[in-house]
Formats: sequence, C-alpha cells, structure tokens
Amino acid sequence: MKKIMLLLAVLVLTSTVVFAAGGSQPSSTAGVVRWSYWGSEARIKNTQLAIDAFTQKTGIVVASEPAPGTGEHFAKFKTQFAGGFPADIVQLGGDFNSFSVGGGFDISDNLKDLPKGMDAIIQPLDPFVKSGALDISQVDASAIQLGTRGGVLYALPVATNIQALIYNKGMLQRIGAPLPKVSMTWAEFETWMSQVKPRLPANTYVLTDFGSMQNNSSFFGYWAGDNGTTQWDGTKTLLTNAAIQTYLDMWAKWRAAGYVPPASVSADFAETNESTMSMIAGRTVVTMGWSNNVTTWQGSIRDELDMIEPPNAAVKKGLSPQASQMMAISKTSKNATAAAKFISYRVSDPGVWKIMGADPGTPVTPAARDAVATTDAAKKQAAYLNVAGAHTSPRMPNFPGDSEWSSGFFLIYQQVAYGRITSAVGAQQAMDLINRLTK
Repeated sequence: MKKIMLLLAVLVLTSTVVFAAGGSQPSSTAGVVRWSYWGSEARIKNTQLAIDAFTQKTGIVVASEPAPGTGEHFAKFKTQFAGGFPADIVQLGGDFNSFSVGGGFDISDNLKDLPKGMDAIIQPLDPFVKSGALDISQVDASAIQLGTRGGVLYALPVATNIQALIYNKGMLQRIGAPLPKVSMTWAEFETWMSQVKPRLPANTYVLTDFGSMQNNSSFFGYWAGDNGTTQWDGTKTLLTNAAIQTYLDMWAKWRAAGYVPPASVSADFAETNESTMSMIAGRTVVTMGWSNNVTTWQGSIRDELDMIEPPNAAVKKGLSPQASQMMAISKTSKNATAAAKFISYRVSDPGVWKIMGADPGTPVTPAARDAVATTDAAKKQAAYLNVAGAHTSPRMPNFPGDSEWSSGFFLIYQQVAYGRITSAVGAQQAMDLINRLTK
C-alpha cells in the first residue's frame, strides 16, 4: 500500500511540475487526469481533499490546476486550447450558454478567440453514460438539460444557483434595524432602505453600488428584463435611451439619499472576492451575488449572512437559474474515461459534498443535497431556492460582446456616478455602445 501511495504521489508531483515549469506544452500523463477549475482558497483546499478521497477509492490520479477566479481561469482556458494542451476536464460557467454545435457561438465573455462550435472544443458525454463511466441516473433532469445541446449531452453542472441579494443579518440585528422580507417590490425595497439607513453607524451604507462592480451588467440585465426592456433576446435589444437613463437615475437617487456609498467610497472596494468586498468590510449591508455565495462568504465574516430576492422577482419572475461549474471533457483528452469517472464522482458522490459543503451551489442529486443539508448555510440555500425557484424564467442569451459591454458600461456608469457627465449623456453613450456591438 505504501508503494502504491508513493507512486501516486510521484505521478501527481510529475504532472504538477511539468505544468508549473512552463514548458512548451504540459502533457496529459497516462493515468493522470488534469482538471482546470477556479475557486476561493477554501474551495481549492476542500477540492484537494475530495480528489485525495477519489484517488484512494479508484486509484485514478487527478492533477488539479486551480485558478483564483473566473477571469484567471478563462485566460488560462483560452491559452491552453489555442496551444493544443487543454486539461482533460475543463470547467465552464455561464459561458456554456453561448455555445452552439458546429456552426459557432455568440461572441461573449471569455471565449471569442476559440474555435467556433462547442464540438470543436469538448466531446459528447453520452458514450460515457452508455458505458457506465458517467452515472447520471440520479442527476436532476433539469441539470442534464442545462448541459445538453442538440440532443447531445456535452457537460454536467456540479450544482445550480440563482441570483440573490446577500445581506449582513447580524449587523441589522445588532443595530435594531428591521430585517428585509425575502420578496419585495421596488417600492418596498426602497422603504426598507429608508428604515435601515438612520440606524447605521457613520460611513456605513445599506447597499453596495452594483454599478461599481466588475460584473455590473449582471444586475443591470436583471433590471432591464424586469423593466420590460430586455437587453438582448437573441436577435435584438429592447433597451432605449430612456430606459438606461431611468436605471442611472435610480442609482443616483439612492446615492443622494445615502443608501449607496459615494463613488469615491465605492472605488475603495473592487468587489471581486471576499477580501475586496465592502459588505465583508462592514461598510455596506447588502451586496449582489449568487445563492451559493452565502456559503463561501460566511467564512470571511463573523456576522450571520442571509439572502433575499432582487426586488420584484416574485412579480415578474425575472430570476434565471444558472448552472454552477459545468464540467466537460476536452475533445483531445487521452484520459477521457477516467475523466468521466471523476465527473460522476464530483457531481453525485455524497462523500464529496460532505467535504465541500454547499459549494459551489445546491447539488443536483437528492443524495448529495441530503449530505449538505446539515449546515446552516446549506439550509439557507435550500430555503432560498424553494422561494426563488418559483420566480424564474428561462435565461436569455448572453449579450453580443458581453465582456466589452460590461467593461464599457462600467466606465460610463462611473462617469455618471462621479458627476462628470449627466445620466442623459451616459444613457446615450451606452446606447451607442450597444448599437455598435449588435450591428
């Protein structure tokens, strides 16, 4: 047994060294499955524990290649595919929704430089289901559907999530402020903010400025749909100058009322991870995230966190469920069967979920959900999804040039927030950008 474990350790070390050494192309060592994904420090640590358990159980060695965030992951993702040395298992997020089979995909987020067509990058999983290497017998039908295109299964989500507003419940209780209702209209949300603000300590604010966040277009997309001006329906935008100005004016009003920090204060927080978040720092009460973030963020703050829906979700059913951490097998993998076995393990094995907790979201099998239902955070996720799950609609396609739109709108928003341009000028600039991207 000691000799076997030593051999496994050597294989892992060899694979890691080959990749880290920066050679021309790291190779997929026979019997070693390379897995590229992203996550926080806690996720990376727990993932390695899960990998170790899998290796003990099966003898299959998995060499993980984690990145700290989605941006870093997809930068590596593109480099690896372009260079012809992708990992055996690749992680896909919301970008998977932009793929099509054969004829190309929407130019979006991080994948615009890759070959067109998902079938040029990843391989169908159906043969592994047929062989038994990949067991999907207990996986939710809705989860299987999320990874299916043209009747072919290409990826499996590890979990599912829904957009949420995550708030510092402990702070509100400590200052005697009212707790928010899980579901509120826009008017009720504003009333609640007006009740909280007077009780907050100086230089503390109710709401993180979502427009100052790098993923600012996420909440704007939700608001646009709720406003009846969907930003992209697959062929056209319904946005207008007037609609965008209304959105910018809404945030300006909240900023003037002191519900949202001044632009100069928001600029102090990148809002990209736990160490750069104004809510974790105790400067704001509410921020934007996904249902699984209540787990990942809770470990970074003493106060208790909880979740509510974005305003009006119960009225317009504008929330969109999202597959979390889609797992696929690269088309060129030489260890595809072993990779499929690991995907099956990561998605379905209750033991993995006992290690991971409800990270990166709510599991897609009943046994896995039971395994994580013991933690407070997992119970909160389940309770939230029981409410928010009924207020969802099919996800709309990604905006053409989504990353350019998000970064461009971020800059426009900042100009308005700092008072350098009016909301009317900002709206016109945003429409000019949209028209250029959608031609």
